Amino acid sequence: MKGATVTLYNRPPEVQNFIEVTLALMAELAATPEAKAALAGIRDGVKRVDPQTPRSPGRQPACAHLGAALAHAAQTPQLAPLCAALEAAEPHLEWTGEERNGLASGSYAEITLLGPGGHEERRDVWLGLSLLAPHVRYPDHNHAPEEVYLALSEGDFWRETSGWFTPGTGGTFYNQPSVRHAMRSGEAPLLAIWALRRV
Repeated sequence: MKGATVTLYNRPPEVQNFIEVTLALMAELAATPEAKAALAGIRDGVKRVDPQTPRSPGRQPACAHLGAALAHAAQTPQLAPLCAALEAAEPHLEWTGEERNGLASGSYAEITLLGPGGHEERRDVWLGLSLLAPHVRYPDHNHAPEEVYLALSEGDFWRETSGWFTPGTGGTFYNQPSVRHAMRSGEAPLLAIWALRRV
């Protein structure tokens, strides 16, 4: 039909639900105008579905800590629906390991749903999550897109403009483009979601 919008690609429904639940919650919890604006752009961007990259769903050794991290996060009522959505989506997702970050085996795992090297290869918006085993420091890094984090656990984050800080479970924060930043876990694993937008 002339003028109709045709969707050529589809995300698994569980993955689509996780994306929607995650970004809605991040937008609700965003504490600064910069974070709110970034998330508005990201939520608009994910309405377009790009080709899905064939992946092999599965876990990495660090995922031994996922159950404990999710159990902790789910104790925060606001995070419980997100945790349930992640548990439903996770069998469709591939965790990648620490080899590209130079970390010890079993110390780190991540999922890139949207973005470079992700389930949905794209450059405009990125969405994923990181899991650190206890007592792990993720290396300093930076990237051109602006970024919003949602912490699903305790843990510390570092930004070159402000030093180390602890957002707490359910805390969000914004990283401006190209700022150097890092994160580290303490006695418990660290689980965090990141959403990025190229500006």
